[in-house]
Order: sequence, then C-alpha cells, then structure tokens
Amino acid sequence: MTLERPGTTAAPRRPRLDRDTAMRLAETEYARFLDLLRSLAPDDWARPTDCSAWDVRAMAGHTTGMALMATGMRQTLRQTSAAKRRGGDPLDALTALQVEEHADLSPDQLVERFAVVGPRAARGRRRVPGVVRRMKLPDPQHVGGRTERWTNGFLLDTILTRDPWMHRMDISRATGRTPELTADHDGVLVADVVAEWAERHGERFRLHLTGPAGGDFTRGDGGPELGLDAVDFCRLLSGRPAPTTTDHALLGVAVPF
Repeated sequence: MTLERPGTTAAPRRPRLDRDTAMRLAETEYARFLDLLRSLAPDDWARPTDCSAWDVRAMAGHTTGMALMATGMRQTLRQTSAAKRRGGDPLDALTALQVEEHADLSPDQLVERFAVVGPRAARGRRRVPGVVRRMKLPDPQHVGGRTERWTNGFLLDTILTRDPWMHRMDISRATGRTPELTADHDGVLVADVVAEWAERHGERFRLHLTGPAGGDFTRGDGGPELGLDAVDFCRLLSGRPAPTTTDHALLGVAVPF
C-alpha cells in the first residue's frame, strides 16, 4: 500500500475508516474479546499484563467498563462525571473507575456481563448521529508528548475498537495464547494504524509487517526499511514492550489505542 504525504492541519482528528467498516470492526472485536474471555482458565485471571497496574481480571474489568460507557449517553455522562470528581488525569481516573466497578464480579460473572454489554456497545456506537460524531471532545488528548483535539467520531469509530483489540493482544500475551488474527478484521485495523502513524511522522519509509494482520506499506523513495510482526508494531506504537530487532526512531512515534 502506497501512502501519500499528509498536509498540515490543526483540525480535530477524525476517523479514517468509513462508517460501515468501522462499525463492522467494532462488532467483530467485541465478539473476539468475549471469545477470549470465555477461553480463560481459572489461573489465567490473576496473571500480570504489560499494563503493570492490571492483572488479566482488572484489564477485563476496564474493557467491560469502557464498552458499557459506549452503550449510550447515559452511561457516558455517568462515567465521565464520576471520573472528573476524582480529579487527576481524566483517562486514568476513568479507567480506575471502570476497574473498580467490576472488581466484585467473579470471572464467570464478568464474562456474562461482557456478553451482554459488548453487543449493546456496538449498537450504541452505531446509533450516534453524524452531527454528534463531528463535534470535538470537550477535553484535549495527550499523545506522545503532544496535545491534540479529537472529534467524537475518532473516539467512537477508532479508539473504542483499538482499545479492546490491544487488550485482547495483552491478555493473549499474558496467558500464552495465540490471538485470533485475520486479514479482513485485524489487517484492516492495523492498516488504519499504519496510515495514522505515517501521517503523524510525515517521513518516507518502507514497512513490511508480518503475520495474518500484516502487509506492505510505502511512502516515497529512499526511506528506511522496517520489518516486524504486525502486532508487535502496534504494541511499540502504543508504548508497550515488544520483541523486535528493528530499532528506529520512527517506531517511537506514538499512536493512541
């Protein structure tokens, strides 16, 4: 895939994917996350993840809470208001709230809750009208040491699918499972990450990503040639550790998940 050099813009970040594709990815990702939770053994829930404050169970609680927030405006307002009352970093306060609200559920109850909430979240995101999706989020976002603005649509169509996807990778890694990866789902999501990454740094490159979610991506001639696993690429951009022999400054350009 050949990528064009982006223009400079201060406009709020919008989703790249068309609406139907974004909603298809959301529905599939919630289903795959549920499948992973259902596959966990009793000992898996206490295993540590690369998010040092969370074990698998806490990560599942956060992901359930984030899906619950996406079910409709009532839950969105409830959670964001409660998080703001806590003070501190808004995102840290929100995710802590989500973990705490599901801390009393057993693993089986948590799986059952996600089985209900996941499909509701997909429907809730699909129902949000275009006029709301084009509006800016009220708070600025911090990505890779920079402050930027997002539209509601970027959060709803992009981030709220990347988040459970990355946590599915986290839990799979923590429990020694091979994640389900396909070109028509994970490959589309990864290609969108690559396009945003390329826009953020604006440099020439040749990128070869391996695995079912991988592909070849190019911008211009004469740029560095980078090659690594597609999931590892996304993990690096998210700030997570990933085994790779490729060491290049471009892999330090952050992309939000």
